[in-house]
This record gives sequence, structure tokens and C-alpha cells, in this order.
Amino acid sequence: MNSAIHFDSYSEGRTNFKQLLDAAEEGRVATVSRDAAKTAVVDARRMRHFLASVTPSRAQVVAEAGWWSVFIPGLPVAADAELFDDALADMVTALREYAEDWQDHLRDAPNHKENWGLVQLIVLSSDEQLTAWLVSDTR
Repeated sequence: MNSAIHFDSYSEGRTNFKQLLDAAEEGRVATVSRDAAKTAVVDARRMRHFLASVTPSRAQVVAEAGWWSVFIPGLPVAADAELFDDALADMVTALREYAEDWQDHLRDAPNHKENWGLVQLIVLSSDEQLTAWLVSDTR
């Protein structure tokens, strides 16, 4: 079976949860409706790959006075360290903290609500993947 899968209620989706997960892992469209909303179930690895390919990091790295600074214009995150690798590691930590804050209280703020995809990318990435994303242009 290679077609999309859809369940018209969360009860039906819950009863057929294994089918939803199997479809998502195979890359098929897998959805469940609840009231007027439709929710997609997506394989995390595939979602992360897609988000990384459509979300360039735009990270800026500046070396000044023996220190490295990393920041992303438009985001309230930055990191500074004497060593380049330490600055990147600190930036990964700062991104993770931003993702937590976004999920906790920033997701509805007008100047943050459009960062949904970035937050998903951060949460779905390992530290190594985030570091690679920061230093490469994925466009």
C-alpha cells in the first residue's frame, strides 16, 4: 500500500496509530482530523532534512580582539568564545534555549511566531547537525 492515509477522528487515528506511524516512516502522507483541524504525522528524520534544506542559518561569524562571535540576524541569540569551536558550541546551546523559550512563551509573540520552522529544526537536530547547519549554506 503506497497511498496516503487519513483518519476522520482522533479516536480512529488512535485505534490505527501503528498505521499512521508506518505511513509516516515510509514517507506517505498521514493525517488525522479533529473537529475542523487536520494534523499531519511526519517522520522526524525526513522533516529535519526538509527543514534544513529550506532554512538557511544566516549565521554571521566575526573574529575580533582574539574572540569569536556568532549571531543570527533577527534572532535574540548570540555566542562569544575565544575558540571558534567553543563559540559554535555556545551558539548551539543558545539556539536550544531559544527553542525552549519559543515553545514556552514566545510562539504567539508577533516578532517570534514565524520562527516555527526554525524551532522544529533546532529540536529535531543533534548538536552535530546544528553545528553543521550553522556553518554551511543549505540553500
